[in-house]
Amino acid sequence: MATSTPKFTIPGLSNAEGKKLAGILQERLNALSDLHLTLKHVHWNVVGPHFIAVHEMIDPHVDEVIAMVDETAERIATLGVSPMGTPGAIVAGRTWEDYSLGRATTNEHLGALDEVYINLLQDHRKALDAAGELDPVTEDMLVGQLTKLELFHWFVRAHLENTGGALSTQGAKTEKSAAKAAHEAADVIK
Repeated sequence: MATSTPKFTIPGLSNAEGKKLAGILQERLNALSDLHLTLKHVHWNVVGPHFIAVHEMIDPHVDEVIAMVDETAERIATLGVSPMGTPGAIVAGRTWEDYSLGRATTNEHLGALDEVYINLLQDHRKALDAAGELDPVTEDMLVGQLTKLELFHWFVRAHLENTGGALSTQGAKTEKSAAKAAHEAADVIK
């Protein structure tokens, strides 16, 4: 989905730069909106040992991600471009597959979420680098978002880490392989 060229943007940027930044942020808006829905999906579908801990751990982060979605959309609007937040626009703008687990154990979902966060954080850092070349305000917003996203990723990984510091999901390349590895590691501990 192409970002339209704004008729105005923030002072200090050209309309072309505003358009470029808005395009970068639209991709982040898609990813954060998807993350919000994925986290709620996990919240509703997690079962097994440590259910309540994981179930309750997710909701505060959902609230943070919803705030990031709003902040990102408002920054796009500030740049003079219409943020696209409809479900169809988000799906059309995605470059990744839908979350692959339904009802699953806490370790399986946390293993899959580890993979989700790895990809999300890598893309957010690329956006940060691109935005940093154009606008320090947008760069600062993305830094603040990364801080919160990386903290929650640590919360997820703390459940997947053994006392020696190894992650049960190490080497996984997909949500399903990460979920399987985390599940198998939990079975070994029993």
